[in-house]
Amino acid sequence: MTIPNLLSLFRLLLVPVFPLVFFQSWPNARQWAVLIYLVAFLTDIADGWIARRFNQITPLGRVLDPLADKLMTFVVILCITIEGIIPLWTVAVFFCKELAMAIGSLAMYHKLGDVISANWLGKAATGVFFVVCVLLVLFPAIPRPWATGLISVALAMTIAAFLSYLFQYMKLLR
Repeated sequence: MTIPNLLSLFRLLLVPVFPLVFFQSWPNARQWAVLIYLVAFLTDIADGWIARRFNQITPLGRVLDPLADKLMTFVVILCITIEGIIPLWTVAVFFCKELAMAIGSLAMYHKLGDVISANWLGKAATGVFFVVCVLLVLFPAIPRPWATGLISVALAMTIAAFLSYLFQYMKLLR
């Protein structure tokens, strides 16, 4: 097992830890939850860099890495929705987009034996989503229209990234 794959597995283990900490009544629970999310985000960056730098890209890693990333993001957005910080439709949009990505990735893997690598727009969308979610976790009193606006920008970027991947996929099929 490569170091990048171990980092992705570690991130997967952090997914259930986030809500356990987020919903605690401790005085600094939200800050600890953000620290967990930050560790997941940094290990996402590290595993990608290590995999590319040391030629440790594996088929398992190309599945584990985005899975860990998307599950963590989904759990974070779900937690801030449960707390009433953002509306439920944002979770539905995120979930539908990720479901479409998963179905497309499976179809591509079955047809071509591989999936599309992350591109700059996908990485930027992930970064924006991270920053927005951190802000919403740390500052839950942000007025709801502002919180909805922030998450909407992040969602728009992820949808743009999805369309970019869809275009790449269609191009590969031709």
